[in-house]
Amino acid sequence: GPADWFPNDHPPMPPIVAEGRKPQIWACALCHFPNGKGKPENAGVAGYPVSYFIEQMHEFRNGQRRSADPGKKNTALMASFAKAMTDEEIRAAAEYYGSMKWTPWITVVETDSVPKTYTSVGMYMPLPGGGKEALGQRIIEVPKNPEETEQLRNPRSGFIAYVPVGSVAKGKTLAAQACVVCHGPELKGIGPVPGLAGRSPSYLVRQLYDMHQGTRSGEWTELMKPTVSKLTE
Repeated sequence: GPADWFPNDHPPMPPIVAEGRKPQIWACALCHFPNGKGKPENAGVAGYPVSYFIEQMHEFRNGQRRSADPGKKNTALMASFAKAMTDEEIRAAAEYYGSMKWTPWITVVETDSVPKTYTSVGMYMPLPGGGKEALGQRIIEVPKNPEETEQLRNPRSGFIAYVPVGSVAKGKTLAAQACVVCHGPELKGIGPVPGLAGRSPSYLVRQLYDMHQGTRSGEWTELMKPTVSKLTE
């Protein structure tokens, strides 16, 4: 099982979250952390509606949730875990993470240039020795403290998301037109609809892209299609 540095930050973990189940299933807390914050290459799952969490696991299990990027290996890993998990284990994880309130830990910074980066375990990491490069129309999300995040998996060490100048205002306009009806006026979710506010922007854009490309399907994706189909990259 992964290290649990701050056991008072969360309720008691069910075995599937704390330890997984050998040999097929890794502990949920290894990637998503005991507090459900996750990292940009996976998902922050704390505070998700239990019914939504369960449905997404079923979609992984049924082949309805795949990545449009063939190099995105952890999507296939999630599918393998979902197939190996019992319904009771899925519900235990859903209820555990759903019991915690989501609190943002990502600082969004609008900029024209970003630190040069390399990738490690699915994350962008600042290149040792520094240096800058143009951001362009990308989102580059990096740990605030690389060693704390990459080596120690510290669930209190957050991220910086570098985004193009002006994109926050553009996104606010788009969200007001297309997102608030279902996700709520503050984008914190309504009933079984998940919250979006404060979560990883690179994760969100990846999910929208997967829906747009048709590699993610299922009930929620069908509801999203009319909106997503109109979006440019």
